[in-house]
Amino acid sequence: MEKENIAYSILELAIVSQGNTIKQTLNNSLALAREAEAHGYKRYWFAEHHNSPYIGSNAPSLLIGYVAENTHTLRVGSGGVMLPNHSPLVIAEQFGTLAHLYPGRIDLGLGRAPGTDRETAEAISPDFMRAAHAFPREVEKIQNYFSASNKNAKVRAAIAEGTEVPIYILGSSTDSAHLAAQKGLPYAFASHFASSHLLEALAIYNKEFQPSEFSDQPYTMAGINICIADTDEEAERLFTTLIRMFVGVLTGKPQALQPPTEMTDELKEILNHPSVHQMLKYSFVGSKESVKPKVQAFINETGVNELIVASTAYDIGDRVKSIRLFAEVMSEIR
Repeated sequence: MEKENIAYSILELAIVSQGNTIKQTLNNSLALAREAEAHGYKRYWFAEHHNSPYIGSNAPSLLIGYVAENTHTLRVGSGGVMLPNHSPLVIAEQFGTLAHLYPGRIDLGLGRAPGTDRETAEAISPDFMRAAHAFPREVEKIQNYFSASNKNAKVRAAIAEGTEVPIYILGSSTDSAHLAAQKGLPYAFASHFASSHLLEALAIYNKEFQPSEFSDQPYTMAGINICIADTDEEAERLFTTLIRMFVGVLTGKPQALQPPTEMTDELKEILNHPSVHQMLKYSFVGSKESVKPKVQAFINETGVNELIVASTAYDIGDRVKSIRLFAEVMSEIR
């Protein structure tokens, strides 16, 4: 049987470029979403992060509404909601509301990490550690609140009951692969920054998958970084912005996205450092002609059903061009 076409989507953090305001950044997120919709992207997910002045994606449910209201066919969702930060009841009410406003277009991706540092996680929820350990049970609560049969329960998220909001389990290690497989839910791996366990996690998920009312067969997504331009040299130059961003994360000195520079020997050395290389291993940088065979090889190696791309660049015009060229790549290898 012929394999279905590989879907492609976008993961958005709304990272602030130097000199831009939060408002400009969020407007740029919408502009990117509109381009994604015009070029065949399936979904547009916002990641949840906290305690950074340079990340605008703090409240995914609000940004999902903003983008869904200003697009037409694009699925919009969370990649993900970090569930231990929240009450499952409140998340069900938020996403149930979105499902009524934008029927058939809302996704709920759930993760167990805090999306921030320990101190901030405890400030968000003093019970964070317990909730993180209870992640499988918290996911089950979400499922119950969305179930039409929950109408007889004492505690209800009535606005969510029976709505069409697919749940995805997110992971960056092998733990969530077991859970997603057990529950028969689609599984998304954060290989755009955590490459080490990708193949192992996918193998676990595919081997252990149990058909459910939500899916009769495994469905996998993998995150990658893309930076595509007219030439390899220009793409490498644009990629220096992301290298510097990751260095800031690893050294505990985050900063706004910096303008690109030439790819120096020093930056190449940083890129080859084990920590940076591990985080950016699945980054596809270059012209369409250079990136195409690498993307094809990644799809062949992983067997995933969908790619979800993080496109980070200092200038919104370069981001738009990169996702447009990536859509062309995907149309040529499908």
